[in-house]
Amino acid sequence: MDCGPGENGVCSESVNGGRDVWSCSKDSASSADHLVVMTNGILGSSKDWKFAAELFVRMLPDKVIVHCSERNESKLTLDGVDVMGERLAEEVVELIKRKPDVQKISFIGHSMGGLVARYAIGRLYRPPKTETVQGACGEDSRGTIYGLEAMNFITVATPHLGSRGNKQVPFLFGVPAFEKAACLIIHWIFRRTGRHLFLTDIEEGKPPLLQRMVDDWGDLYFMSALHAFKRRVAYSNVAYDHIVGWRTSSIRRARELPKWEDSLNEKYPHIVYEEYSKAKDGEPEQPISVEDEDSDTLEEIVRGLSRVSWEKVDISFHSSKQRHAAHSIIQVKDQLIHSEGADVIEHMIDHFLA
Repeated sequence: MDCGPGENGVCSESVNGGRDVWSCSKDSASSADHLVVMTNGILGSSKDWKFAAELFVRMLPDKVIVHCSERNESKLTLDGVDVMGERLAEEVVELIKRKPDVQKISFIGHSMGGLVARYAIGRLYRPPKTETVQGACGEDSRGTIYGLEAMNFITVATPHLGSRGNKQVPFLFGVPAFEKAACLIIHWIFRRTGRHLFLTDIEEGKPPLLQRMVDDWGDLYFMSALHAFKRRVAYSNVAYDHIVGWRTSSIRRARELPKWEDSLNEKYPHIVYEEYSKAKDGEPEQPISVEDEDSDTLEEIVRGLSRVSWEKVDISFHSSKQRHAAHSIIQVKDQLIHSEGADVIEHMIDHFLA
């Protein structure tokens, strides 16, 4: 156990594969009952969330305890979304048992970490209690995440539709030959995780994992778990994110990408579009794009995830000197280098259900 000194009223402790961050004020710490779990992206670490975790605690000192996961760091992020999701689920269970006073839970995942969190909540979901009145709907019919009230599920530049398809990975420049080649060799670089992201993990007649994750599958309640949260939010870069494209991170078809111009609010200078997308059931099938050979699979993923409502927040760092690092700026991965993304984290906190 490594307990760090308080800085700006923030204390931290490293224990059992994760780092907890909370207010140093005894009164605030004793009243905080909301656990916020932050997950890193591929080849990342818990340190990537240091700025955001500390800002959350400073702004919501009597509300939240932040846990930056360390179970899936560095090369461990190559083991596959499912393996990482199981690790995260075990970590959260241990964490909840260590903190019996916690009543609520939220998840915030950057890049692939958002997919890992989606898998983990599918494992952690618990259905509504049997005594719930038959026919009840709304809040009373929601399940829990291992007994805790599910509040916010937030993803930041997460490839919800995977990385396969036209312009889903911007650094491939939308060149079909490059995109096809990536599907063939990605597992050499990113191993099982690469197969999951590029939807090439078809085994034993099962559809790709990301396609399975838009429904409840066996004892994994992926969509029931997502529905349990009071809010689902997708933060996305509209441009200059060379790792995760706008379409896949915002869960949209190409024709649904909105037009944007300048900032919507002086307080959040990099937010250029906000949208509340209501849950859609029974939407007719339409192809994602004539350029996508895998349009049926991608369409099924979009329609599946659209069965729950999403708040979509679109971000642009087009005027920033560091804009080509948008994938890291949106998270403020390094406070010195990526500080321009602080308004995104502030927006996250200002709209957070605590």
